[in-house]
Amino acid sequence: MKKIMIITGSRGEWGYIRPILRLIKERDGIKAVLVVTNMHLLPAYGNSYKEIENDGFHIDYKVHMSLDGYSHVTQAKSLGIFLSAMPDIIENEKPDWILLAGDRGEQLIGAIAGAYTYTPVAHIQAGEVSGNIDNMARHAIGKLIHLHFASNQDAADRLIKLGEERFRVHNVGAPQIDEMVAAQYTELADIENELCIHLQQGYLLGVMHPVTEEADKAEKQAEIFVKALNHFPLPKVIILPNNDAGSNGVKRAIYEYRKGEYYMYANLKREIYLGLLKNAQCIVGNSSSGLLEAPTFKVPAVNIGRRQNLRYRGINVIDVPFEENAVTLAIKKALSGEFREYLDRECVNPYGDGHSSERILDLLIHTPIDQKLLVKKLTY
Repeated sequence: MKKIMIITGSRGEWGYIRPILRLIKERDGIKAVLVVTNMHLLPAYGNSYKEIENDGFHIDYKVHMSLDGYSHVTQAKSLGIFLSAMPDIIENEKPDWILLAGDRGEQLIGAIAGAYTYTPVAHIQAGEVSGNIDNMARHAIGKLIHLHFASNQDAADRLIKLGEERFRVHNVGAPQIDEMVAAQYTELADIENELCIHLQQGYLLGVMHPVTEEADKAEKQAEIFVKALNHFPLPKVIILPNNDAGSNGVKRAIYEYRKGEYYMYANLKREIYLGLLKNAQCIVGNSSSGLLEAPTFKVPAVNIGRRQNLRYRGINVIDVPFEENAVTLAIKKALSGEFREYLDRECVNPYGDGHSSERILDLLIHTPIDQKLLVKKLTY
């Protein structure tokens, strides 16, 4: 029986992991050990661990790590709490693999704990670049782990340039696309019934996170975001930010400056979020969802600021700075019939074809765990 330990700390990476867990359930000879931490366990962010349980998955470990304050200091201290817990969990379970996803701090801690307990570690969406501290965390993870699952060739090539051995690097696509291609999302009419809202005439989807290096500017940036949205009479569905430094300021600005019809949620079921994304006139903000997921549905993405400025992107993305007029004009472009027709004709998601989870699981099952894998070498 092959045992795979999977770490998840936020709603974002749950989309990476869930299709893989579903495949594990279907296969003999493989078992998942699920470690849930950080935002999933916070009432202020919707207690999203309940979504994991409602999806039919058993949570083996809940690790409370997040300290109040949402500052740079509490963020660093919180990671220390998780690091103190992980070695005992690894020792107790003795997994064949630890599987990480994305670029958040708890994933870096998983990589450190795996490296120093000599446990093989694999990383989903390795080698990408973004525009904030998560960018550094992702590449630090890359140097600590043993098997890279890149979501596109650009990321795979970058890993090779960083000195990773070629046998470790696999371009498998992004697993969160799998559920979208398989139409595993909630229809709009059902969303309206469940959330008791009315969206049939169209709406804007907004997802705005703080940029950790600009935490002192987060409230002002969110003010610009909301004031630009206010120029449009459409309803706005807002997904509130993660718990990075500056998140309280983002939430304050959204509540203070909103005008008109706003629906705000700390957390939504993934099927509902995907249904909202599919039917939105556009997604506005700085979430990776606009770059990774929106192209599958040919939905325009107005990407504001530096948070995603280095990430690989498709033709659906309109990049703008944090300036109210620039954001307003970008939304107008995104809503134009000409731009929508262009996306309907030409837009292809550069992050995958809907079969990433199968590739990832096959590699975890069949990759030999030997000295060649465990002893890393630089290629330069």
